[in-house]
Amino acid sequence: ASSPDEEWPEAEKAEKLARGAALKWASGVFYRPEKLEGLGHYRRRETQRNNSIQSRLKSTVQSYLEGVSAGLEQLRSAAQEVQGVCQDLGAARWALLDSADHFQGLQQMRKLMEEHVQLASVVQVLPQIFSVHEVFSHILQLLHGQRLLEAHVELMMVEQLRDDILSQLHLRGLSGAQATVLSYFSGLQDLNESLAKQLWDIVGSSLRLVREDPVLFVTAVRIIEREEKIDDALLLEATFLPPGRPKGWRQKFYQVLQDTITGGRFHAPRLDAEGPGLAKHLAALQKDIVSELLVVKDLMVQCVPAHYNILSVCTATYHQALSSHLQEILREDLDKQGLFLLLEWALRVYHSPEMMAHPDLLPEVDVSALDPLMSSELVDQTERRYVMKVKASVFEWMQRTLEVEFKEWFREEEPETDHEGFFQSALPAIVMQMLNENIQVASLITDSLQQKIYNMALEELEAFLGRLREALVQCGKEHQQDRAVPKYYISHLLAVLNNNLALSNSVSSLHPDTACREVPGSLQAALDRMQKKATQLLLEELLLDLQPLCLQLPSRKWLSGSQLVGSMCEVIDKYAKDFSRVRKPVFTLLLAESELLVANQYLRALLQRKMVCKSREERGQLCHRLLQDASQLRELFCGLGLDRGQQSLEAVFALRELICLKDPALLSLEVLGFITKYPDVSDEHISTLLDIRGDVSKEVRHVVLEMMAQHPQALPEGYRPIFSTILVPVPELPFCLRKGKCA
Repeated sequence: ASSPDEEWPEAEKAEKLARGAALKWASGVFYRPEKLEGLGHYRRRETQRNNSIQSRLKSTVQSYLEGVSAGLEQLRSAAQEVQGVCQDLGAARWALLDSADHFQGLQQMRKLMEEHVQLASVVQVLPQIFSVHEVFSHILQLLHGQRLLEAHVELMMVEQLRDDILSQLHLRGLSGAQATVLSYFSGLQDLNESLAKQLWDIVGSSLRLVREDPVLFVTAVRIIEREEKIDDALLLEATFLPPGRPKGWRQKFYQVLQDTITGGRFHAPRLDAEGPGLAKHLAALQKDIVSELLVVKDLMVQCVPAHYNILSVCTATYHQALSSHLQEILREDLDKQGLFLLLEWALRVYHSPEMMAHPDLLPEVDVSALDPLMSSELVDQTERRYVMKVKASVFEWMQRTLEVEFKEWFREEEPETDHEGFFQSALPAIVMQMLNENIQVASLITDSLQQKIYNMALEELEAFLGRLREALVQCGKEHQQDRAVPKYYISHLLAVLNNNLALSNSVSSLHPDTACREVPGSLQAALDRMQKKATQLLLEELLLDLQPLCLQLPSRKWLSGSQLVGSMCEVIDKYAKDFSRVRKPVFTLLLAESELLVANQYLRALLQRKMVCKSREERGQLCHRLLQDASQLRELFCGLGLDRGQQSLEAVFALRELICLKDPALLSLEVLGFITKYPDVSDEHISTLLDIRGDVSKEVRHVVLEMMAQHPQALPEGYRPIFSTILVPVPELPFCLRKGKCA
């Protein structure tokens, strides 16, 4: 046997720890000699403590042993009782084995009893079985008299009889007998079909019956609920399902009701889907749906059980049927009016108090939980179709407006004027009214449609300005062939400029967002091109009247003091009076462009038909003439309202300074200042000016041209070119013989 230390290693470890602790304490306590005097006292105290511990241990062990003794006594008593029970069970087992033969006799008696009960039940139902065909006839009479509840009660009794017989045969596995029973009860199928037909006819007329004769409709619902309970009970048992079950008449009730709602109204023959036809059709739908939902809410709900949710079912049915019907209508080639009516009806009218939000329908009827009547994709597609139709209409109207506009040009009278005397026509008002009306109409539907129409309007306006510009170009070509036609060509061009300005000022008002009034860049560019073309045609007219006068300078006659510039001033003043019939921003532009044209033509005449001064006196005379002409022209334009800082005639004064310079050696400095002020001047222009002076040597010319080469000039931003459009004649090269030197 193992020692206690081997069985309890924890005890040995604990003892070692206790001894170590005791030794440590004792060595600490008795380390000093004076502490040894208390050794006897310590020994007595420890002895008392050990005695106390031992007594407590003995008491504990004694109580434990007493508990163990009591437990052993109880186990002995329980074992004796278990032995007695086992003896009793053995005796009962032998008794059951002796009674087995008696039990077999009882089993046979039980079978005989069950057969007797079945035979008694069959005997009991024999009168009913024999009277089945008579009951069939009676049920048929009741159905013909619309006594549906009575007919259904008898029909259920016959069905119950048949089902009981079939159930017993099913349990016994007599399939052949089942076929015989089904043949005997075959009339039940016809009666069921006859009853169902009457029920579905009643359900199909339910909206009328609940107003005129709700009893018949309630009867049909009661019969349907009876059949539904029988179906539920049979499905719950799941042992035997008779033929024709489950009937599912409640589901058929919903189907017939939904077919009744959708059949006569949403599957009508093809209607006139444009204009008044579609409007009448939608108005009729609106009226009928609201009135029928009111009947369902106020009357039909009271005739059916609450779990039918009949109002929600009817609402969803109308909603889905309408959604499909609108998609069918959209497959037609609708005009813009039809598309607008459909969008307005689906997105506005349908949800308005005039229809599904009718005060008498709320709050029971709520279509917000249903899918949208038109999906977002369908709405977007329909809006795009509408925009395309409107675009075609806008194009047609604008083209017609353009044709009428240019017909007015060839009338023998000036264009109309506004209250301030400025030329104008009805074109801007017609165009802007047409575009604005379409945008405002679109705002009645959705913001997205309004934005689409707005974008389309800007595109069409831009295209219209392009066509107007092309028409102006064509009219200008015809006018050049015969300047007498049209008679008031200039006046109509001025009206075009005023119209263009009116369009430019009105475009921002088209934007749906009042906070965003910025004109798109492409449209502004089209407006600028239109203004530029009309301005160009006006300047061409001015040029045609100035050219005969410009051809006369420079000449000796002009140099000696003719009234040539005076005649030019008269022409300019005449045109300026015409230009005053255009509004201020454009009038200032026309003055500036006219002044630039006059300065350009004057310089062109000097440089292209150059006159060489033969003496100092001629140079002085030329300088005097240039000063007088430039001053006269400058004063004219100043009087017309064009500031000196905006005039290009200053180039004539600067050119005069080059010619008037007495010391040719200073020309390089003077030319440097000239090209700095007018950077588009070329070597050919300066060379021609030096030729006009008539006193510039080859060395000075070379110095001047070399200086220009060393100081190339770049055009500053915003600079208006003056000399770059003036071409000077190429100097003739000296003729040289072969092997000879040029002169």
